[in-house]
Amino acid sequence: AGLLPSMYYVYVLRSKADDNLYIGITNDINRRLNDHNYGKNISTKYRRPFELIYHEMVYSRYESRLREKYLKSGVGREWIRKNFV
Repeated sequence: AGLLPSMYYVYVLRSKADDNLYIGITNDINRRLNDHNYGKNISTKYRRPFELIYHEMVYSRYESRLREKYLKSGVGREWIRKNFV
């Protein structure tokens, strides 16, 4: 029995404080959401609380970086706002 490959998640959070979006990647979506909401991330500490509005699973860190980069682009942010905000 071989090891399963690591799964990564690309996620989008919405700040309930200012309605701004935060896009990131992780291999543990629940831990990461808790980290953001408990102020463990400096870049989002003062924008708490957050809600998870979107996430998708990808099969490699490389793929997750590419998807994160797309979602952070103007076209990607527009897609998020059109479909999830």
